[in-house]
Amino acid sequence: MPKKRVLIVGAGPGGLTAGMILASKGYEVEVFEKQDRVGGRNASLELPGGYTFDVGPTFLMMKFILEEVFQLAGRDLYDYLELVSLDPLYRLVYGDGRVFHPTRDRARMKEQIDQLFPGSWEGYERFLDYEREKFARLVPCLQVPYQTAQDFLKWRLVRAAPYLDVHRSLFEHLGRYTQDDALKIAFTFQAKYLGMSPWRCPGLFSIIAFIEHSGGIYHPKGGLNRISHAMAKVIEEERGVLHLATPVRELVVEGGRTTGLLLESGETVHGDHVILNADFGHALTHLVPRQHLRRWTPEKLERSGYSCSTFMLYLALDRQYPELAHHSILFAPDYKKNVAEIADQQVISEDPSIYVQNASVSDPTLAPPGCSTIYILVPIANNRSRIDWPREQARYREKVLELAETRGGYTDLRKHIVAEQMITPHDWEHARDLYAGATFNLAHSLDQMLYLRPHNYFEELGCYLVGGGTHPGSGLPTIYESGRISAGLIMKKDAWYFY
Repeated sequence: MPKKRVLIVGAGPGGLTAGMILASKGYEVEVFEKQDRVGGRNASLELPGGYTFDVGPTFLMMKFILEEVFQLAGRDLYDYLELVSLDPLYRLVYGDGRVFHPTRDRARMKEQIDQLFPGSWEGYERFLDYEREKFARLVPCLQVPYQTAQDFLKWRLVRAAPYLDVHRSLFEHLGRYTQDDALKIAFTFQAKYLGMSPWRCPGLFSIIAFIEHSGGIYHPKGGLNRISHAMAKVIEEERGVLHLATPVRELVVEGGRTTGLLLESGETVHGDHVILNADFGHALTHLVPRQHLRRWTPEKLERSGYSCSTFMLYLALDRQYPELAHHSILFAPDYKKNVAEIADQQVISEDPSIYVQNASVSDPTLAPPGCSTIYILVPIANNRSRIDWPREQARYREKVLELAETRGGYTDLRKHIVAEQMITPHDWEHARDLYAGATFNLAHSLDQMLYLRPHNYFEELGCYLVGGGTHPGSGLPTIYESGRISAGLIMKKDAWYFY
């Protein structure tokens, strides 16, 4: 029996996950990536002098999902990656000067909460107990496809329903455990992984903070980009082919089914199955002829909700900050105002919250001896804001660097920059093909989740979706799940695999 051929558009984490699994099961897998490297937003970025950064994700959580997808491909994750467990999880710096180092060490955690947020320890323990049960019930619901409305009635989702907490916002949900707004912020800022405000994000996403506090946060040696390299290596070990620097011009759709790809070179390739790993909004407005779209038309895309964007700085330094944590979040003094400026007013926040990764404190391979890499991410409004980033970017860079120095403790940071790169929301859209510059894809509002999110089997094009724009959503663990789900649907269609 001839091997079935699977064509994958994009070598991001979702496409690589699906490709790794399918190649290991005997499929002929070919991946077409427009960049000269694998990973998409999970790729590496290098600066002169031997400095390496992750382009996007820097937190690895739920490592059991990564272990499982490698096992599905007949591999042991630890033959490919070395993972470092981070403790503390991160450093939180409040606008009033308080510094909180959340940790999985219960004694140290209690000592800090008692000192910084008196009377809140009992609430923290209740948080862990409730969210543990919520996690156990909810995660199975995120590991299966939602292709029809009837999927809402399946027992796993019915059983999880009392724990979904969709009737209150994430910030309101944390009010069950503490009345201290500063402590609430420590367990709701994770909404940034979804590109949403914690005052709007559904309460069910409280499990993200639980995942961090119960399962830990990890750093693969060499950066999270090494996960993409490991997956690509498995594909090649299984005789799959990675076509780098090979952009796709258009999906070939015949009779309501995607049967192949038209490459920028003019060549057309055909396959039995096509997996789309490009940014969802960009793909539907640039890679698909309009006549093939029925429900997800350009007009519907324009009406849909999208995440925030990010302003990024990647800084190569000739010094180190060994006293500062691997991950730091520097909260604006008025955090709620900062979030409203991003989500509601869609203006540049002049007193923003900032995330800083000081990865060299845990991983000396990323920079030359005595040097370090500093990665700065500032959540910012997406390009529906009409902010003129080519005009604003130089001024905003100075503001962000000053805040990192004064609020974050990165003393004399600007004096030690030897090389740098900047990515603005404008760049995310126009240079890196993200619809509206929305770094975290479609928003995770209730009307854009589960069955209401673009389906893993995308019926109107007869292809499969992976990545943050489909179920289960954005964030590395859920993107890996999207790859596993779509690979499973393909094998099920071919009668090789059953849920």
